[in-house]
Amino acid sequence: MVRRTRIVTVLFVALVLLAGCNGAAGGAEVGAGGGGDSATFAETQGADAQERAADGGDAGNGGASGGEEEATAATSRSIIRTGHVRLRVDDFEASRSNLTALVESHGGYVSDSAKQVNDRDDAAWTSGRVVLRVPADNFSATMTAVEREGRVLESRTETQDVTDQVVDLQARLENLRAERDRLRTLYQQANDTEDVLAVERRLSEVQTEIERTEAQLQNLQRRVAYSTITVEMAEPRPDRPAPDQWYDTPIVAAFLESVEGVGVVLRALVVAGAYAAPYLLAFLTPFVVVGALLYRYRHRIL
Repeated sequence: MVRRTRIVTVLFVALVLLAGCNGAAGGAEVGAGGGGDSATFAETQGADAQERAADGGDAGNGGASGGEEEATAATSRSIIRTGHVRLRVDDFEASRSNLTALVESHGGYVSDSAKQVNDRDDAAWTSGRVVLRVPADNFSATMTAVEREGRVLESRTETQDVTDQVVDLQARLENLRAERDRLRTLYQQANDTEDVLAVERRLSEVQTEIERTEAQLQNLQRRVAYSTITVEMAEPRPDRPAPDQWYDTPIVAAFLESVEGVGVVLRALVVAGAYAAPYLLAFLTPFVVVGALLYRYRHRIL
């Protein structure tokens, strides 16, 4: 019994150390080894496994099957596509209904919607945004249809390649699940209370990491599968009508406006004179007095 407990303890310690350093490569051999040299044996087997994987990868790249795998990987990259469109529309509610029907016809849905009613000087107009989620294959067609809904003020698209992130998360998830299976086997073999508690603690940590990694992977996969298009819409402001041409004004209205303009100019001149009179009296009076004196003095000499 003591010998078995000692073996289980050594196996568990080696498993935890190798899981933190090398993922699942070294830990797989720890479960199969035994005795005091099990950790060294696991490290050796892990290094051999890495060398065999490297040799196999080189051979695959050199053959015809490697070329086919590269071509397949190139066509199955994980790309996140996003679009942003800003429109001037005549009726916000009607345009929002049209976009909802549009995205549903392309297999998507409306994820977010917001609107704001602007009110100023008895004039009201509506603005807001609609966030559309559409399958990636229908992204371009949906963008084109959205731009037809109104007058385009701005339109842009962006792409983000997350293939490496998806591959890393999948590999990490596979390693974590393998470690969880080994910990469950070790838990069944453990007899000592301390070993059981240690295995349970590590098993809980691994399970938490698995759930976190699964959530990250699912989030990326959803963003890849469904592209996002944000549409900002605004109605024209009613208090800013388009100006008419001057020659479209009726003759009588033009004459009356001209008469009124003459009256405005005359009033402006009178008011300006009233403002300027004190300054004229203050600054011109000395010059007038001096000029009059000089004039009288000149006449006396003559």
